[in-house]
Amino acid sequence: MNYDVAVPAGRFEGRVFVFPARVYYEDTDAGGVVYYANYLKFAERARTELIRALGMEQQAALEEDDRHGFMVRNLSVEYKAPAVLDDLLTVTCELTEMKGAGAEMKQEIRRGETLLATLDVKLAYVSLKRKRPVRIPEDLLRKVENLK
Repeated sequence: MNYDVAVPAGRFEGRVFVFPARVYYEDTDAGGVVYYANYLKFAERARTELIRALGMEQQAALEEDDRHGFMVRNLSVEYKAPAVLDDLLTVTCELTEMKGAGAEMKQEIRRGETLLATLDVKLAYVSLKRKRPVRIPEDLLRKVENLK
């Protein structure tokens, strides 16, 4: 069995990345609904898959001597409706700005047509060794610009 096969996880619809997520028992609280902090995990997974879908090798970047990556520097969430066990969610990511060492994106979490949460995310691209912001690589900027 080949364990190195990439599993498709998400797709681009124009400039919007769409990522499916399932609610598992571990995601819920004592009331049977998704615990508020777990929406952040769904959003993080979608952002990670967005970077992977753009062709960036994240593990390779982390193994370099001067490692680089995105870090959340600000995030606001508005919760609209609850998700529950077994719900199939759709998490979207739309980059609204990307320049210098920063990026901004809007994310939504939906169950079918029902909007469950909206997130406004500000990211910084940083040298993990130096703990300082650095410019986003040109090849990544080009890939984002080429999304239609």
